[in-house]
Amino acid sequence: MWQISLSGTGGQGLILAGIILAEAAILEGKQAVQTQSYGPEARGGASKSEVIISDQVIDYPKVLTADLLLAMSQEACAKYAGILKQGGKLIVDTTLVKEIPAIDASILRLPITQTAREQLGNPMFANIIALGALVGSTGLVREHSLIQAVLSRVPKGTEEKNQKALELGFDLGRSRQNG
Repeated sequence: MWQISLSGTGGQGLILAGIILAEAAILEGKQAVQTQSYGPEARGGASKSEVIISDQVIDYPKVLTADLLLAMSQEACAKYAGILKQGGKLIVDTTLVKEIPAIDASILRLPITQTAREQLGNPMFANIIALGALVGSTGLVREHSLIQAVLSRVPKGTEEKNQKALELGFDLGRSRQNG
């Protein structure tokens, strides 16, 4: 079983990212549950999407101790680092996260938002790059399943850019999985 927390600020698309990740797992015949929470300010406040993926029935839909934490903002990193299990994996967007708490975890530092800006001209693709990096570095679901889930969820006319965002993320995750 994998317990995953995708955290950042409202407006970064992490709720959608969680839904897509859960859908990719379901496409592979796995069990998946996705929940979300965000501050009252919604856009700009801390937000979190949780995904549990398992080959077994999932008894409880909330992440108690995350195996994997994605932090897409400094506030989210500080607020949610404590839910990461000892020896878990922390993926941080170095564009927005400058200080990483002292934790016992494997830390993957990636320029996610910077890559979205430089390679795609728009930071709005950072959530899809982050999903690609997460899968590229963990093999949590097959890349093909994630591509299929993304393409079924993104707005019409953005499929090509979203597929490019995924490829950029896969490459980032693969190249730095042991970094």
